[in-house]
Amino acid sequence: MISILMDMVIIFGLSLAGVYICHWLRLPSILGFLLSGALLGPHGFGVIHNAHEVEILAEIGVVLLLFTIGLEFSLREIKRLKRAALLGGSLQVFGTLALAAGACRLLGFSWSISIFCGFLMALSSTAIVLKLMQDRAILDSPGGNTTLAVLLFQDIIVVPMMLVTPLLAGQSEPGGGWLFLAKGGAMMLLLLVGARWIIPKVLNSLVATRSRELFIIAVVGLCLAVAMLTWWAGLSLALGAFIAGLILAESPYGHQAVGSIMPMRDIFTSLFFVSIGMLFDVQFLLRSPGTVALILGAVLVLKTLTGGAAARAVGLPLKSAALVALGLSQVGEFSFILAKIGMEHSLLTQELYQLFMVVSVVTMALTPSLLSLGQAVGKRRKSYTEAKPPDQAATGHIIVVGYGINGRNVVRAATLAGIPHVVIEMNPSVVRREQKDGENIFFGDASSPDVLAHAGVHSANVMVIAIADPAATRHITATAKAMNQGLHVIARTRFVQEVDALYALGADEVVPEEYETSLELFTRVLRRLMIPESEIRRRVHELKAKSYKQLRLQEPEPLESGGLADLLADVQMSTFKVEPEAPLAGQTLGQANLRRDHNLTVLAIQRGGQVIPAPDADALIMAGDRLVILGDAEDMAQAPGLFCLDDLQA
Repeated sequence: MISILMDMVIIFGLSLAGVYICHWLRLPSILGFLLSGALLGPHGFGVIHNAHEVEILAEIGVVLLLFTIGLEFSLREIKRLKRAALLGGSLQVFGTLALAAGACRLLGFSWSISIFCGFLMALSSTAIVLKLMQDRAILDSPGGNTTLAVLLFQDIIVVPMMLVTPLLAGQSEPGGGWLFLAKGGAMMLLLLVGARWIIPKVLNSLVATRSRELFIIAVVGLCLAVAMLTWWAGLSLALGAFIAGLILAESPYGHQAVGSIMPMRDIFTSLFFVSIGMLFDVQFLLRSPGTVALILGAVLVLKTLTGGAAARAVGLPLKSAALVALGLSQVGEFSFILAKIGMEHSLLTQELYQLFMVVSVVTMALTPSLLSLGQAVGKRRKSYTEAKPPDQAATGHIIVVGYGINGRNVVRAATLAGIPHVVIEMNPSVVRREQKDGENIFFGDASSPDVLAHAGVHSANVMVIAIADPAATRHITATAKAMNQGLHVIARTRFVQEVDALYALGADEVVPEEYETSLELFTRVLRRLMIPESEIRRRVHELKAKSYKQLRLQEPEPLESGGLADLLADVQMSTFKVEPEAPLAGQTLGQANLRRDHNLTVLAIQRGGQVIPAPDADALIMAGDRLVILGDAEDMAQAPGLFCLDDLQA
């Protein structure tokens, strides 16, 4: 026990230094973890003695990472990605497999070993790629969605690969395939029943206790239980964790679950990257640098080509296809599991195994740089479909970039106001569907000057950027303002840190979602405190005019309420029903003299389905009326006798 704790102290201590240096050099933190693992592992200084225990903890990190990814999606999102998963995933996996197997066969390996090497090369790193895309806020982009879809396909296809591996080695278990299908079917049935009936009821009961500890235990327990179910059925633990996240995402508690589990996820995923670094054998690299460089280059080129072809096949433009291609160019962590199985069945020699390990770890280490390159490629290339030009004359119109929820609402408002508009969208299926419905939308990358020119940017009045990709939002803002200085650019962002950068690039208005919600809460609080409406409007206007800086950086100056809230603290408002025998029945308000004689003010009279607000002195009080009365507590206590003989309030 002390030994593993000592290893954890050493790992986190060196990782802290490595990540700090990477932050100072503006390098991805993953490189710091990989370097720490390489130094601490058996091929480095050999400081860590319990590498197996570290690998177990690292597996928990992968499980928690995929669980939080699943929490941020929904079943509707997965259904939307099914075309990219089936078409793009199959093209990428089987294309890589075929090319890699063919290359190995030309080098003289048997077909069994060649196909198995194709298995190893076809898989990419779900943990690394999704972590990087989350950190860079590009997982919601078209390229990010397609990458996720392909990775999900890979995680599923690894199971048949595991089943086929013994067959390649000439070994098999009778009835193994049928047993796998039976276990998989039973698991899916359990998950469907649990997701629909059991889990929502359990969570509702636990949340009702308002115990944070119970909620966290339930969330982690659900994640690990579903992961174990999928492992029992022959699938990966990570895939099970992703499914558990999807189940919880369909409930109202998904956002709370993300906040609760995020700190644990970050700790364990750092151990995963350290454990990957421990596999790196520097001595093998020094003994065979030429061989490693040749295989490394071949793997990167092959996987980039197949990933790019798959992305283009599902309709992505060059920019997004480059992101997918370079994002999937590394070898994945599940390939390590396959490699161990291949070693057990003599499909890999020790030399081939070490070569595979070194090449794989290097491709993982290069992933942050390759992903950055993927984001930069194709920005100046023409990337829109030659669809028909916008229907409206391109003068004085609105350009809406992105047709998600925010984009749709802007379009609806423009349509109601009769303002001509053009929509630019990068999801081809959305474009096809909306064009059929008559929407003035076309497919394109709005960061391209050609696309903006096609949308009439030179004569447009306003551009609304309503996409979730911060980097793309910045680039679109800069490009649009360079083409039309008079264009009024309104940019939406989810991240507060993007506000100043967007203003610096020329945005006229930036709407951070977090602060718009805060302003609405702020407004309602001030109204409750009886702050005058003009003062509320002035304060909200000041906050927006100063780009929310008072909320971000300064203490706002106090508001003067004039003590109105304190003065009204003893004031009550009640409703009384006028009975037929009541003294006031049949009188007008002027005759009743409620304000002069009883210090009571009538705010409204309800008569049947009609409401008479602020009634005047000639308003008649009739039996059956309901009067809304305002007065202090003492006078209100005497009021029931005016409306019913028995002094009972109706």
